[in-house]
Amino acid sequence: MNNPFDDLMMAAPQVKMNTIITTKIKPGEKLAESQELTEPAVLPLMPMRDNVLFPDMPMAARIERDKTRRLMREVTEGESIIAVVCQRDPKVDEPALGDLCGVGCYARVIKMIEMPDDSLTVILHGIGACSLDDIVAAEPFLKAAITPLHDNPIPKHDAEFGALLQSIADVTKHILELMGEGSREIAMSISNLKDPVMLIDFLAMNIGIDTSSKQAMLEQRDIKRRAYLLFASLQQESQLLDIKNNIRMRTHQDLSQQQREHFLHQQMKAIQEELGNDGNDTETLRERFKTRRDEMPEGAIESFERELRKLERLNPQLPDYSVQYNYLEQMLALPWNKFSKDNFDLRHARRRLDRDHFGLDKVKERIIEHLAVLSLRGDFKAPILCLAGPPGVGKTSLGQSIAAALGRKYARISLGGLHDEAEIRGHRRTYVGAMMGRVLDAVTRCGTSNPVIVLDEIDKVGADYKGDPQSALLEVLDPEQNSHFHDNYIDVDYDLSRVMFIATANDLSTVSRPLLDRMEVIELNSYILEEKVEIAKRHLIPKQLKEHGLQRGEVRFTDAAIRDIITGYTHEAGVRRLEKNIATVLRKATMHKVMGDDVPASIRPAMLHEFLGPVRFLQDRYEGNNVVGVVTGLAWTAVGGEILYVESSLAAGKGEKLTLTGNLGDVMKESAVIALQYLRSHADHLGIAIEDFDRYNVHIHVPEGAIPKDGPSAGVTMVTSLASSFLHRRVKPRLAMTGEITLRGKVLPVGGISEKILAAKRAGITDIIMCAANRKDVEDIKPEYIAGLTFHYVDTIDEVLNLALEPK
Repeated sequence: MNNPFDDLMMAAPQVKMNTIITTKIKPGEKLAESQELTEPAVLPLMPMRDNVLFPDMPMAARIERDKTRRLMREVTEGESIIAVVCQRDPKVDEPALGDLCGVGCYARVIKMIEMPDDSLTVILHGIGACSLDDIVAAEPFLKAAITPLHDNPIPKHDAEFGALLQSIADVTKHILELMGEGSREIAMSISNLKDPVMLIDFLAMNIGIDTSSKQAMLEQRDIKRRAYLLFASLQQESQLLDIKNNIRMRTHQDLSQQQREHFLHQQMKAIQEELGNDGNDTETLRERFKTRRDEMPEGAIESFERELRKLERLNPQLPDYSVQYNYLEQMLALPWNKFSKDNFDLRHARRRLDRDHFGLDKVKERIIEHLAVLSLRGDFKAPILCLAGPPGVGKTSLGQSIAAALGRKYARISLGGLHDEAEIRGHRRTYVGAMMGRVLDAVTRCGTSNPVIVLDEIDKVGADYKGDPQSALLEVLDPEQNSHFHDNYIDVDYDLSRVMFIATANDLSTVSRPLLDRMEVIELNSYILEEKVEIAKRHLIPKQLKEHGLQRGEVRFTDAAIRDIITGYTHEAGVRRLEKNIATVLRKATMHKVMGDDVPASIRPAMLHEFLGPVRFLQDRYEGNNVVGVVTGLAWTAVGGEILYVESSLAAGKGEKLTLTGNLGDVMKESAVIALQYLRSHADHLGIAIEDFDRYNVHIHVPEGAIPKDGPSAGVTMVTSLASSFLHRRVKPRLAMTGEITLRGKVLPVGGISEKILAAKRAGITDIIMCAANRKDVEDIKPEYIAGLTFHYVDTIDEVLNLALEPK
């Protein structure tokens, strides 16, 4: 029989050969003393993780296990025979009998080589096949009982076997043509083999066949069947190489100068196409779209299908692919027409609001009114509320309580320092890093289309060359427009009419007028002393006890101590600094507890100096009106109300100079000019000598000059101070006043009445003069907070002077 492998050398490419390990043993060569076994024997056992040794074949094996190293120290190069068996699972480090294949090969150890990295490589030469009968020893290395196996002889002149060998040769030739580098060495070895059995075993070991197929061939004693197994494996390898070659050809055709860096990714794409796995991303999106289709409006459905078709045509390695994919992901993430169920139990809502916040009765009443209207109407055109007030009075946390009372999801959008309009409306997808705006992002995070969203610090939104975010908010906060809110990124109208927006602000003067018109403003005044005490007892102290690891009631604060903390260590409208001071006290109490010292069961005023240090703020106190020209006024500040002293004096001069000191603003200076002009024009009526205005220069001073002061509410105070100086009549004791004046002598209403009244009460004032139009503001204050105060309502300056000045 002619050797069908004789022409393989012509098929192999002429390539440079690199041989890592060479020995004098050639594949298929019989050793001088073959030492073939004829009966069962016990041999040292070497397990192989992922390789199979065939008879008459050399193999280099890397030694990793300690037991195998101990085995190699016991053998003699060129003489010792060991059994080599493949593992069923290469991950097993200590294989037992069941972890090893039933058939292996006994071999001679030809050479052992110490590598530069201190690893050991051993050269083996297979002698014959054997069955693994049992493991007879496990230490210091494995020993096994084996039985030699022999192949069944090949019938002479078997035409089928000859044709099979020819088919194997053809497939091998095709494989060598595709292999390129390294194939010539294999072809040279094959050309030197004449025995068909050795040819079959050599190809099984060297043509990239998987371990399980190699093991099946080793276990097959019928040579023809072994050849059929080899032919099937070679066919599979040939087809795989054809696919790889097609991948290379296809990617080479698509390759351009700009795409060279994506070469490997193109190969992966082609592999996915061959395996039928291409399009997983688009198929996943399509399946998710089917489940959401009924919820999405018609415009969103059309846009999604159009953009999905674009995605299918894009190369996954292009940057536009990820942009397109992210857009479709965002489309599916939006909660189209998904709503949470509202809880319209008004009593439950009121209990929740009362539990979370003390006071704020007007705000709570307004929210309950909204809920009552919504429960009757059924459909929900959400109100746009704006909670305006000083810092720390609970505006943001009130939004959380409203969401909890309604049973809705809650999200907060911080607008402080926002300058870019795209933060509201989203970026167009043509920009790198484009994303949808914060409004739709908050809706997506909530997972429903009717959450409660707090727009925090809406008064601190800025504007620059990137646009005006306040103008972008006009669409968001207009109930007539936000049912078709257009985000530039999504590019599809989204219904925001069911979202309840609650804006918060400290200063409404910085909010644009059109935006303010779209919101219903609810003002939150600063807390009074009594309210702060209750808030501390109900909320702040229990919260801080828990955060400091103390039991409820383990440390108590007396009411007097809480009042002293508020008046002596805080100066604010809200309760943030009060909470920090309570935390400071409890932190030191916790330190005493941990150190084993006595922890005071009750915090009293006398202890505050130890825990908080000296008093930081002095409470306003009435200082008396023993001197003419000194009047007590009332002022509003961002941290509450305060009493304000206005002093005036006359100095000899030409009457041409009016001096104003005390860091006064323009409006307050104008009030002083108006007051002086009114007295000059009504001098006869008031009993002031007209020549006094020409003989005296006037000086008006408002103490605490480091603090800026402005506003019209000190008008009545200034005119009373000047009248007192010109008429030499003192002001009645424990009297304070507030109100704007005009040149005609009218007294106009002013704001901040509740804060001013409570400041007057704290300072020991008993009588207050104010405009009659401010009566409604006084009526809104709880009676217990104004007990002991007498209010005098006036319309003219004459009434003010008659009430305020004592007889001359």
